[in-house]
Amino acid sequence: MRTAIITGAAGGMGRACAKRLLEEGWTVWGLDRHEPANLPGLRFHPIDLTDADSVADAARDLSAEGVRADCILHMAGIYELGSLVEMAEADWERVFAVNLSGPYRVNRVFLPLLKDGGRILLTSSELAPLDPLPFTGIYGITKSALEKYAFSLRMELQLLGYHVVVLRPGAVDTGLLDVSTDKLDRFCRTTALYPGGAERMRTIVDRVEARKIPSERIAALVTKILNARHPRYVYAVNRNPLLLLMNALPDRLQCALIRLLLGARRR
Repeated sequence: MRTAIITGAAGGMGRACAKRLLEEGWTVWGLDRHEPANLPGLRFHPIDLTDADSVADAARDLSAEGVRADCILHMAGIYELGSLVEMAEADWERVFAVNLSGPYRVNRVFLPLLKDGGRILLTSSELAPLDPLPFTGIYGITKSALEKYAFSLRMELQLLGYHVVVLRPGAVDTGLLDVSTDKLDRFCRTTALYPGGAERMRTIVDRVEARKIPSERIAALVTKILNARHPRYVYAVNRNPLLLLMNALPDRLQCALIRLLLGARRR
């Protein structure tokens, strides 16, 4: 019987992946801050990815259970939206702690639990390889850094016989989209520097998120990746054509277009 370890198993893509793998007969260990409901058969262990001791305790406990995993799926992540010069330092640090340091911590201490030839899947974003947009910069920065980490990890772990795969989803119908809407509402209420630009940014975000896909589609793709004999390094799904078109423009033209769309304050 194959075994998976999934971070972020309590909701969204992590929950969908756990459900799909359980239905296919896998043993699934779900790691999250809160135990997911209505997932019969899931083996749960609480974890705080921002706490190195919590991650180490989880690895120790699973090791004591004799767990030997075929894959580690990194589905946990958080979203932050705001201007880089108004964002609280605690918010900045927390996004890095979960989106970048979290996978690092898990891989470092859980690697001994991974079977020979095992796979590590890191969930990035369609934004990672693109030029950042205003007010979503912190999320894009962490996901871009995650991809640099993933490639370095791939280079190293291939020497030990492991596979590293990156998943780049576009908009997915999970709680993260609700969070992004709430974050944007808060930003519109609180920003002192970009009140008009924040409101106009709402239209762009709504247009991007209107093309969202169900999390079950991500779970189906992850299952395909795990069953592939020779998985690709990067799997992209539901890429937004407007974002791709924007990124294809020269940098100066991108900046000029943003000034036109969001409005630049005259000085």
